[in-house]
Parts: sequence; structure tokens; C-alpha cells
Amino acid sequence: PSRPELPRMSEPDRGRRVTARRASAVVVAGLVVGLFSGLALGVVWWQLAPSVPVIVRPGDSFPQGFQPEGYLAADATFGLLGVIAGIAITIGLANMRRDRLLSVLIAGLLSGVVGTAAMWFVGTRLGSVDIEGLSATTDTDLVIEAPLQVAMPGMFLMWPLAAALVVTVLALGDWIVEVRSARRAR
Repeated sequence: PSRPELPRMSEPDRGRRVTARRASAVVVAGLVVGLFSGLALGVVWWQLAPSVPVIVRPGDSFPQGFQPEGYLAADATFGLLGVIAGIAITIGLANMRRDRLLSVLIAGLLSGVVGTAAMWFVGTRLGSVDIEGLSATTDTDLVIEAPLQVAMPGMFLMWPLAAALVVTVLALGDWIVEVRSARRAR
């Protein structure tokens, strides 16, 4: 019994399939690297960011004095780590697939979203304290270190914005090279 012959793929179809496979590999790499980098950076953020002392009284809790610098420093540390990760990871992704910057942009943005969420989750969970539960069960004043938090929501965008900036700079560089090559060809 002879097997029926399968239709052969045309050269353009094979090229599109390979391109789609490479683009999806960049996106998957961005997601995986973003997740693991975010987990590690959450620990780094927890270690680097200053904690704010909180006074816990029976039925109440409040920061010990006016300390905006503690919250600002925690937010700045979170944002700076996000910018560094966004730049480094997107450059790595661009090295994987320099000729297709759209897939690099998508992968960089997705790694930024996943990495930022992982960094926030780990950083806020490490060293966290149930302040309300402690307040309900204590009968004396206590001074504890408050868990980390991000007070400025814009800090969540630093990693994806850094990724988008890297891709924009790469695209601009490609465009400048193309314009110069066209002028020399004349």
C-alpha cells in the first residue's frame, strides 16, 4: 500500500512559519526571563528599599512621624530596578531577533508586565506583617517595620516604558542607517 503524498509547502509559506516560530520564541523568552527576573528583583527591592517604622497601638496603627522619604525611596528603588531590567532584558531580546523589532517590542512589554507584577508580589510579601491583626491583639504600643508598598502607581510602568524606549532607539538607529545608505547609493 502506497502512502498518499502530502502537499508540499511553498517557499513563502515555509518562511512565514519559520518567522512566526522565531517571533513566538522571542515572546516566550521574554515572558520566562521577565518572570524570573521579577522574582529575583523583588528580593533585591526588599533588601535595598528602606522600611518605614509603624507604631501599632491597640486598635490603631500609624507611621512613626512624617516620613515621606521612606515611601519615596521605596518607590524610586522599585522604579530604578524596573528601568534597569527593562533595558537589559530588551537588549537581550533584540539580540535574539534584531530584524523583527515588533516581536521584540511585544516580548519586552510582556516581560515588563510579568516582571513588574512578580517584583511587586515578592517584594511586598517578604517581611510582611499583619498590622491589623497585630493591632487587634496587642495591649501595648509596638514599633515595627511596615511592609513595602508602591505608593506611586506610575512606578509599575517603568519596566515596560524602558523596554519601549529601547525598541524605539533601535528602530530610530535602523532608520538613520537606512537613510544614510540610500543617500550613498545615489
